Amino acid sequence: MWFTLNHFQMGNNTKNNIKIQLLSPYFSFILIYGILVRMSWILDYSPIFFDFDGLLVNTEHLHFQAYQKMLEGNDVSFPWDFPSFAAVAHKSSEGLRELITSHAPTLVASKTWKTLYNEKKSEYAKLLEAGSLDLMPGAQTVLETVQMAKIPHAVVTNSTRKQTEMIREKIPVLNTIPYWITREDYENPKPSPDAYFKAIEVLGHSEKMLGFEDALRGVRALEGAAITPVLICPSDHPQMADVSKNALHYYPSLTALFG
Repeated sequence: MWFTLNHFQMGNNTKNNIKIQLLSPYFSFILIYGILVRMSWILDYSPIFFDFDGLLVNTEHLHFQAYQKMLEGNDVSFPWDFPSFAAVAHKSSEGLRELITSHAPTLVASKTWKTLYNEKKSEYAKLLEAGSLDLMPGAQTVLETVQMAKIPHAVVTNSTRKQTEMIREKIPVLNTIPYWITREDYENPKPSPDAYFKAIEVLGHSEKMLGFEDALRGVRALEGAAITPVLICPSDHPQMADVSKNALHYYPSLTALFG
């Protein structure tokens, strides 16, 4: 049999996204059992919800580039580096709008934010088409473990259906996820809980629901829907200055769930 790991230690080397052929059924059992033990507390929850961009797939840099191309295409400078951009984007869906409006008020007034955001989406689509995409380290192993346990699960994202479909074409393993809640399915974006209310409507409610997010605005959305949040974020990310790690389930990466 084959078992896919996104993070596996061999001696002093870390190898990402490798497949290991399990020739021995005993070795297979020990490996899978070890992961299940480390993730056992998660498997007590049902349903389980996953954010998408930055959590399961490495697309945050593409959103950054899309905003940059949108502004520069309108002859406006883009003065932010990725960490400062991400610090705003991860806190609030309105944060980037306010940041760009304060930087280029004449542009926003003349073209409207809706038009500029549509230009950003167009640039993002071009980047998706042109570039290669990867799962975040540990994502496939977490998904396989949840699926092996037959726990209902879904992606719940601010991305559009078209955007997610483009990514799923490039990373077919994502098609094993049975339910997708995209931006067309609910009214207000995260940090509003609307997306998660819709997900609960589709998958059903329980007293022990769990959600994974990489941004504080996603955590707030989970809390608003009475879903236990898990924040997955590097400890040196700027948003962590506003997070009490003792106040919620926190891991610096998905690999830390079973590593």
